[in-house]
Amino acid sequence: MAEPLLIADQLTKRYGGLTALDGVSLAVEAGGLHAVIGPNGAGKTTLVAHFAGELIPNSGSIRFAGEDITELPAYARAARGLSRSFQVTSIFGDLSVADNVSLAIQAHAGHSFRFWRAAEEDEVLRAPALQILADLGLADRAQESAANLAHGEKRVLEVAMVLASRPRLLLLDEPMAGMDPGDAVRIVKLLAELKRRYTILLIEHDMDAVFGLADRISVLVYGQVIATGTAAEIKGNEEVRRAYLGDEEVA
Repeated sequence: MAEPLLIADQLTKRYGGLTALDGVSLAVEAGGLHAVIGPNGAGKTTLVAHFAGELIPNSGSIRFAGEDITELPAYARAARGLSRSFQVTSIFGDLSVADNVSLAIQAHAGHSFRFWRAAEEDEVLRAPALQILADLGLADRAQESAANLAHGEKRVLEVAMVLASRPRLLLLDEPMAGMDPGDAVRIVKLLAELKRRYTILLIEHDMDAVFGLADRISVLVYGQVIATGTAAEIKGNEEVRRAYLGDEEVA
């Protein structure tokens, strides 16, 4: 049986007297979508930051595609196919939509491109950028200033920039944060399409979206994984209901 694509083994992170992660272990299988849910302050974003290489654990290990990456910096992980989005959009508002994606492709390519050359003038960058935007339904906004996009469109653009790095695993940190219902529906449809092509680790508070999309769910509470299973298993887990879901009815 193949080893999971991403494995966290007993990750612990302390900040003085605060333990943000307390022996977290989970495995993300290749293919499909694995969600991590939990209350605010549970350690979800801290966990993703460890996977992305922005934080190094006090103890424990991380393996990606069979390689120990625990000590690797973020850029080295990105080069291996670990790509992350953030809770707050990180686009260049004064550039066009297409330029944002072109620059993301250029950054991933590193020294193989001349960074001083305008991305809009380089067809090697431009063509794949436009294709990614077309795949995500933003082709008609390619020449628009990114600052003029609606909130939901900016989140889609950020996903496009993540896809520009040709990821093996997408780390998506609350892509639906701050969205109105219409935008949320758009992102759910986008995630449903993306999970057919990419392995996704999703942090999200929208439980309807999580239970509708996730193949596996891990529940993080006070820095510990208290349960992992299918949507049905998590819905029926009494410990999870007491710690997080409460009496909320989830379709």
